[in-house]
Amino acid sequence: MSRLQGKVAIITGAAKGLGEADARMFVREGARVILTDVDRENGARVAAELGDMAEFQYLDVRHDAEWKALVDDVVARHGKLDILVNNAGVVELGDIETQTEKDYRFIMAVSADGTWFGCQHAVRAMKETGGGSIVNMASIASVQGESAVAAYCAAKGAVEGLTRAVAVHCAQKGYNIRCNSIHPAGILTPMVMEVGRQAAIMRGPDAAQSGQLVKLGEPDDIAYTVVFLASDESKFINGAAIRVDDARSVIAGNP
Repeated sequence: MSRLQGKVAIITGAAKGLGEADARMFVREGARVILTDVDRENGARVAAELGDMAEFQYLDVRHDAEWKALVDDVVARHGKLDILVNNAGVVELGDIETQTEKDYRFIMAVSADGTWFGCQHAVRAMKETGGGSIVNMASIASVQGESAVAAYCAAKGAVEGLTRAVAVHCAQKGYNIRCNSIHPAGILTPMVMEVGRQAAIMRGPDAAQSGQLVKLGEPDDIAYTVVFLASDESKFINGAAIRVDDARSVIAGNP
């Protein structure tokens, strides 16, 4: 399998969940992968399991200076950056009345600011070496709205809008850099499971349960889409918002 053969990729939030699934599939497809995260232990473990084509570097996506140092280092050592997957994200429960300022600013800093800095430095590098593909992880929360995670909706809405702005800018400049967003529904990841646990506690043991259990996707369901958007197979897809949600965002009355 060689859909990403010879490509150099940075994946944020790669120590677990969707980012880990992306990294594992990227290596199988021939890419050299730089896994980044604030979780040093799990990030290093995953990179070690993936072998010589993977490495771990600490990155707090909220900080512009760390992004600059990372991208400069990757280009200096590997000669280019072909792919950036802005996957890092966090979520805390809270609606427009109850979400705290602390949680709001943390969620926005990781998802919105982190994606902004990642795109900015990736474009800076990619335009000098022939182009590349940026994949931004958004959510169906930015499509349909979910009242219990208001700040998360706001952050992912920012990611969706930024994706289009980057795609248009690069197309107009002739940079050969594509930028697309993916909008997953609930996926079986540690983050989603923890939010579900917190929500169940808030509802209480006697809360009424109605309807069918929500079907959750698997991390590889998203990773397959990321690989496609990162590969040359999608060379004419730019500025797209791709929903990977088993139709949840178009079913009336869906939670």
